[in-house]
Order: sequence, then C-alpha cells, then structure tokens
Amino acid sequence: MTDIAPAPDRVEKDKVLPIVVYALYLLGFTNGLTFLVGLIVAYLNRDTAGPINASHYIFAIRTFWLSIWWFLIGLALIFVGLALLVLLIGIPIMIVGGTIMGAISVWFVVRTIMGLVYLLKGEAYPRPRTWLI
Repeated sequence: MTDIAPAPDRVEKDKVLPIVVYALYLLGFTNGLTFLVGLIVAYLNRDTAGPINASHYIFAIRTFWLSIWWFLIGLALIFVGLALLVLLIGIPIMIVGGTIMGAISVWFVVRTIMGLVYLLKGEAYPRPRTWLI
C-alpha cells in the first residue's frame, strides 16, 4: 500500500480549511450556528496541520472561547442589572453589560479579519495564544 499522506509543502500551502473557519466565524453573525461549525473544523484539523495552519487553528479556537466567556460576563451583567432595575442601580450595570457584549463582537470580528489577513499572506499568526489582537 502506498502512503497517501500529503507532503509537508502541500500541508502548509493548503489554506482552504483555515479560510473556511474564518469565513464560518464571520458568517456566524447572521445565523449563529456556523460559529460552532467553524470551531469544530478548527478542532478537527489542529493536530494534523502544519505549523502555519496550526497557529491559525489555535488562534481561531482561542478567539471563540474568549469571546464566549466575555459575552457570558456581559449577559450576566445585563441580568443582574435587570434584577436591580427596581433600585435604579440596574441601569448602569445593564449599560456596562451591553457595552461588553458590543465590544466583544467588534473584537471578535477584528481578530477574525486579522487572522484572515495573516493567512492570506501565507504567514503564521504571530501570537496565537494571546487574548489581544
């Protein structure tokens, strides 16, 4: 039997699946489901990818989970604000929660586009494990 594993050059030059992950992330703002599909694709291909693509998969996975945690913090603040709305202290808490949710959405889009830019240039993402851009 012949070994049909792709050559190392082929693995690094194959940008299709990381592009699909980033596209699914951006498409997720219209339907919500493709966020999860992109995450699954990234998890499934992370271990078999070359170093450049692996950095993009790691970056995409971290982008997803960091945005989820911050989104849940913002959502929790909105619910706490709703509970405290009777005391009028809930309004600023709700504003903070909504601001966090809006800011994390912008952050998610910017990180996704930055990852796509690095990928299209054929470069690994410089710091895939950071929480900054």
